[in-house]
This record gives sequence, C-alpha cells and structure tokens, in this order.
Amino acid sequence: MTLNPNQIAPRSRKVRVLATLGPASNTLEMITTLFQAGADAFRVNMSHGDQQSKIAVIQAIRSMEERFKRPTTILADLQGPKLRVGKFDGGRVTLEHGSTFVLDHDPAPGNASRVRLPHKEIFAAIEPGARLLLDDGKLVLRVTDHDADRIVTTVEVGGPLSDNKGLNVPDVVIPMAALTEKDRSDLAFAIDQGVDWIALSFVQRPEDLWEARKLIGGKAALLAKIEKPAAIERLEEIVEACDGVMVARGDLGVELPPQSVPPLQKRIVETARRMGRPVVVATQMLESMIQSPSPTRAEVSDVATAIYDGADAIMLSAESAAGQWPVESVAMMNAIGDAVERDPMHGDRIHFTVTRPDPTTADALAEAAKNIADTVSASAIICFTMSGSTARRIARERPSVPILVLTPSTDTARRLGLLWGTHNVNTRDVESFEEMVAKAKRIALRQGIAKAGDRVIVMAGVPFRTPGSTNVLHVVQIVGDELKDYRAPAAN
Repeated sequence: MTLNPNQIAPRSRKVRVLATLGPASNTLEMITTLFQAGADAFRVNMSHGDQQSKIAVIQAIRSMEERFKRPTTILADLQGPKLRVGKFDGGRVTLEHGSTFVLDHDPAPGNASRVRLPHKEIFAAIEPGARLLLDDGKLVLRVTDHDADRIVTTVEVGGPLSDNKGLNVPDVVIPMAALTEKDRSDLAFAIDQGVDWIALSFVQRPEDLWEARKLIGGKAALLAKIEKPAAIERLEEIVEACDGVMVARGDLGVELPPQSVPPLQKRIVETARRMGRPVVVATQMLESMIQSPSPTRAEVSDVATAIYDGADAIMLSAESAAGQWPVESVAMMNAIGDAVERDPMHGDRIHFTVTRPDPTTADALAEAAKNIADTVSASAIICFTMSGSTARRIARERPSVPILVLTPSTDTARRLGLLWGTHNVNTRDVESFEEMVAKAKRIALRQGIAKAGDRVIVMAGVPFRTPGSTNVLHVVQIVGDELKDYRAPAAN
C-alpha cells in the first residue's frame, strides 16, 4: 500500500512511547522528528519553565498532528508540593552520623545542629521512629521526639547538605493537598491549551484526586502518579478514582529501598490492567542515553520487562527532554518495543495478568473479540466509540491484533493515545449498520491496518451515538471491491 507523503504507517508495536519535551526537543522540527522516530505521545513538564514557554510547545505538537492527521496525546505533568528545608549559614553544612539534628520554624539560617522546615503539616503528622530523607535520600534522619515547633532527629546517614534541598517523609501520610497554588494555575492553563491528560503528583490517597477532577471538569483525563508509599496502601481505590496511573519509580525509589521497587512496579501494572486503566512506567528507563548514544544492556532489559508485563506506555524523561541524544532515545524505545513484541513468548507473558471481564455485555464482547480474532486469524479489531470505553475494554484484553478505533470525538481520539495497541482515527459518525461496516473496511484499508482478503472484527453500539451501548460484534471479510473505496478521495 502507498501512503501519502504526510502519512505514517500505523506502529507495528502495541506499547506506546511517551516522550518528555524540554530544551533539547521543544521545537516543531524536533517534535516532528521524535514522532517519526516512534513517539506516540508527549509529556509537558510543568515543573520547569513558565506557562508562556509551554504555549509554543503545545502549538507545535498540534501543528505536527495536523500535518500527519494522527491524533496526538499531550500530557501536562503538574509539579505537586515540593518539601524542602531552609537555608544554611554559608550555604552548606555536613551532618555527622549519630549527631542530633533539629528541624524547626525559626527562619534564621541553619547550621549543623538545626534548620528551618517551612511545612507545618509535617510537624502535625510526624511520629517518633519515622524517617526523614534529605537530598533524594542521600541523608537519613530518624525522629526521636517532636512537638508543634520542633522535630528532633538522630542522623543515621550523614553527609553534606546545602540550601533548599528536598525532603521526603516516607513513613507517614502528610495531611497536605496534592495541588499547590502553582498546580492550580498550571492546571487551568493546561486545560485552556487543550491538553489531553493531567498528571497529578504527590497522590497519597483517593481523596487527593477529587479537587483535580473537579477543576478538570471532564475536559481532560486524570492520571495519578504513584510515587508515595502511602499510595500503595490504597492502590485499588486510587486506580478506581482516576483514568490512568504512572509508576513514578524515581520517587518510589527514594522513599523505599531500591529492591522494593520492582515488585511494586509489577503490582501497580497488574492492578491497573486488571481494572482497565492505562498504566505508564516511567523514570530512568534509558538514563545513560542522556549522555550516551546507546543504552546499557540493563536499561534495555528494564524497558523490556515493562513491556512483557503489559504496560500501556513507557516514558522517557530527561533522555528526550534535556539529553544529548533525544531522537536516538525515542528510536531505541521504539526498537525495544518492536523486538519484544516479536518474541513468540510475548503474547503468553502479557497474559500472566488475568483480566476477567466485568459482568456486562460490552466486556463480554471485548473478551469474545480477542478470542475470535485468534480463531479466525483476523487482521484487526475495529471499534466505533464515542467516549473511548469500548477501546479501553478491548485493550484490557491485550488482543494479538491491532485495535483500530474510530470516533467522531477529537478529544477521545487524542486521549486514547496512551492506550495499548490502539490506532485512533477521528471520523464522522455513522447512521446505519451497513454504513458502519463499509466505513470500517474502508478506513482499515486506508490506514494500512488490513488488506483485501483479510477478516476484521467490528464492534459498536446500537443505537448509534449512545455512549456505553456496545452490543454488536460482527466479523467481515474485506474483498477486492473495497479497494475502490480506498482509492477514492472521499473523506473519512
């Protein structure tokens, strides 16, 4: 099949690649190159730069989207609360092992015995025996006593400490909102700019998602970053309350022993898959490619593990945002995805997670579509959807064939860009069963998803234009006559 000059063939892999944009990659030219190299979605990190600088980046993504006629996902990642200690006299001190160190409200510059901690919520929540981690976990303090004005600790792991270093409190739930004033401003800005997903940091409990959900008002999907140990304790409730989750392994690895992170990653991925929420695995996936044109073998194995576990998306952070080899990093993610999914054992491994259908017609049909596709050697499952729920149900089953999603909603087409195995097309709605079948076959040909002689499975809801009404599964064969429709210049 010959594609037009601005059309890229559907990805051969089903796992999605999410690339963070930054100084190394925020121009239209670079965004286009990253897309061509394999990026399916783009992360805009609201922690760096001002809002004005993000406008041009978002507009560049939309410009690229228009050129290639491929709905493209934009995720705005909110910074969240940043816990930091105050300043020191001279800017730097050294904490000695076994010494006493106090955190208090005194604004005076700190020394080797004390420093200001400008977060009153921690004083209210902390308990004796709890750990305080400084500078990404390089220093460890153990709380021995506290009151409303002072937290007395013993230094268990000492070392140099400088102004405004970060603080992590892994052992208690801090009564602090997940949204700061900066986050609320950034969220409103991101919604105004038409982003598709909002990622929320510092999630400790499902209640942390409520304010963000209300502020979003249905104009974007909500992704919860699992980066706090407290979130693990209420994981299923958090997954139920959001539209997707991210395994934020960097922060998890600061607040937990490193050896605890791999099993937790598998647990989070399994829970999200079982509950039908897309799941992103993130942080340090190809970290060495910030400075090197090739990754370590261990990094490649790490990425492959996430793919074998059935993650919907794998994410690049500094590798694509600020590294020296952003295009090569995306191309490597793409290559790893292709290689893993060509492994004959890949299909068996991703089904180690049992995803039982809910007792609904739509879920039963989604499971049936997966099984029928294997039985009749179908080339694709094609679903018509308004809200995206049908596509999410099918993707949860992890079928062996691509999922072609046809939707009249541009928002839905874009939001589904983080969903495993989907190729999303924004098209006019259909009025009849016959039109549905004809359009499904025509677009499958046009998009390169199927060819003459192939069988495809079509799923939809009747009556049409009724969200959540999926009740039709139809197996059809594309015959030679449909090629005339493909060659015709008619719009989708």
